[in-house]
Amino acid sequence: MSFHTQIVSSNWSFPTSVRFGNGRVSQLGAIARELGCNRPLVVTDNGLKDLYPVQRALKALRGDGLEVALFANVKPNPTGTNVADGVAALRAGGHDLVVAIGGGSALDAAKAIALMARQTIPMWDLEDIGDNWTRADTSNLIPVIALPTTAGTGSELGRSSVITHEHEHRKVIVFHPRMMPDVVVMDPELTTGLPPHITAATGMDALSHALEAYCAPSFHPMAEGVALNALRLIAQWLPVATLDGGNLEARGQMLIASGMGCVALQKGLGAIHALAHPLGALHDSPHGLLNAVLMPYVVEFNMPAIRDKLDFLGRFLDLPDASAAGVVTWIRTLRETLAIPETLTAMGLTDIDVDRVAAMGVVDPCAGGNPVPLDEQGLKRILRAAIG
Repeated sequence: MSFHTQIVSSNWSFPTSVRFGNGRVSQLGAIARELGCNRPLVVTDNGLKDLYPVQRALKALRGDGLEVALFANVKPNPTGTNVADGVAALRAGGHDLVVAIGGGSALDAAKAIALMARQTIPMWDLEDIGDNWTRADTSNLIPVIALPTTAGTGSELGRSSVITHEHEHRKVIVFHPRMMPDVVVMDPELTTGLPPHITAATGMDALSHALEAYCAPSFHPMAEGVALNALRLIAQWLPVATLDGGNLEARGQMLIASGMGCVALQKGLGAIHALAHPLGALHDSPHGLLNAVLMPYVVEFNMPAIRDKLDFLGRFLDLPDASAAGVVTWIRTLRETLAIPETLTAMGLTDIDVDRVAAMGVVDPCAGGNPVPLDEQGLKRILRAAIG
């Protein structure tokens, strides 16, 4: 189904206030003022702090006379210590706003910092289990403005953060409905400096969100519709964004698709994420790349339960082979086009403890959304195939 909607600078309010368009970062100071804030703390990662997106944001904030500080102690897989250090910096500086700039790691850390700044309980008490989220004190939360610099996690439109618990060597999903940023600035110009291999890996992360949400067995027709459109945009624009990083339309379309993938994942995720979380925690590997490598092996494992859905997806994407098998072929071909490794071994993971990863994966919150019920044996089967 081939059609093309031209992107234009615009504002929308789903699921939060979004300011989309080239150059919208210049309005950052004015947006902070709209929120009634004067002392923002910019949260990013160490690799990004000296680059254009952060420096442009700092210029915009200072240009409006705001007293801004920078916190950049965020790892690629953010840790509880990173969040605790950020909370300490926020409190010490008397900051009244968090401005999150970066990929999923920086955004997740920033959202957690803003949430925990007013809490007296440990962050781990807000793990996404049952009604843990109700333990949080929401009487005086710090607002968040999020500026994504990658089109991957869509964390700017999410209500959770994935934080590594160093002592337990596992990734914890910290959840609260109020973790959703107050304003999102989607500026395609902030993503043009992203190298091709990171564009590819983060784009495949967005694909994994949309695909797992679409295939999840729960009934959420709105999220399913959003997932389908995200898949359409990714199929069309991810190769363009990777091969021509300066293409602003491709960058913008991928930012939209990434955010849509995050909105859709409330329908559920599955074995891709249930395995990527422990693998990332144990090996400190990039989350998007893990998802990309695991994807076809999980889809093939789930095939008995999702064949009809994939048949429809093949037709919706107008694939040369518009069938379930054709979708798997498309995923593998896309990975090859983007120079994504075929196996976990090829991406450098040669010492995987299959039993331990499977045991961690089966209790991961994402496991429950898999179309085929998961047990340790099933996860071991997927892992062994993905190892190669």
